[in-house]
Amino acid sequence: MTENTTALSHAPADVVRRQYLASATGDLSALRATLAPDVEWTEMAGFPLAGTYRSPGVVTASVMEKLAAEWDNWTAHDDTYVVDGENVAVLARYTAINQATGKHLNVRVVHHFIVRGGLIVRFEQFVDTAKVLEAMSP
Repeated sequence: MTENTTALSHAPADVVRRQYLASATGDLSALRATLAPDVEWTEMAGFPLAGTYRSPGVVTASVMEKLAAEWDNWTAHDDTYVVDGENVAVLARYTAINQATGKHLNVRVVHHFIVRGGLIVRFEQFVDTAKVLEAMSP
């Protein structure tokens, strides 16, 4: 039986989980489907892609596609979810190998999502940027 999008749960944690699954499989179309048209996606200051991106297409082009171009096997492993209404905080871990240096990355991260109407309207990343930059340095 195939999954029907009308049957998908709009519960905030389920929407966020679909975003992680889409990201892990490189399905950018499915990832964009979890994002509101006016999404605000913020990568932390000090992170190589720091800034706030708006719109599903801009988010995937400016973040996911760039990560895939610079890192092998970039994965956000979502471990623990803390949900309070529309707020979803996820304790996670990034793993990857930097293509330029060959160095491995394994760093803890926290993501904060706000989900309304079954779509992610806001994302904010918290990560030890020094560990990411270390993996990028020769």
